Amino acid sequence: MNDKDYLKLAIKQAEESVKQGGFPAGALIVKNQKIIAKGISLGFKLKDPTGHAETSSVRKACKKLNTVDLRGATLYASLQPCLMCFSVANWAGISRIVYGCKKTAEMVRKGYYEGKTDISRINKENNWKIGIKYLSDYKEEILNLIKLWEENNK
Repeated sequence: MNDKDYLKLAIKQAEESVKQGGFPAGALIVKNQKIIAKGISLGFKLKDPTGHAETSSVRKACKKLNTVDLRGATLYASLQPCLMCFSVANWAGISRIVYGCKKTAEMVRKGYYEGKTDISRINKENNWKIGIKYLSDYKEEILNLIKLWEENNK
């Protein structure tokens, strides 16, 4: 499997998140070509501001591997990680982040992100550098999932 294949699975997690009443974001952690953990975004439903898909998948991966060190792992996220999720990935030692849809000014305005924070800029300033890759192949599919979620959650 390659980055596009794993990213497609992260999008499937976003779809599952919506089915379970969550925000349309999904993530997974891959290490040594094996899926270690999957995450969905149930923060609103659970009344947990840390309940994002990326953070959930990092928690599960650390628990499964019995470590806080995920060096060598890749975080695949349907959406560009917010500052919190990026920070969690950084503290866990995630080596790479691959995501499928950049945050937009509209997403920031609607409160889906904390602001216009540029994780790439912060990454350059951090001690631990994460490889960040944006794959736009599924951008429209992800944006359509967000629109569907919005229509169903008015």
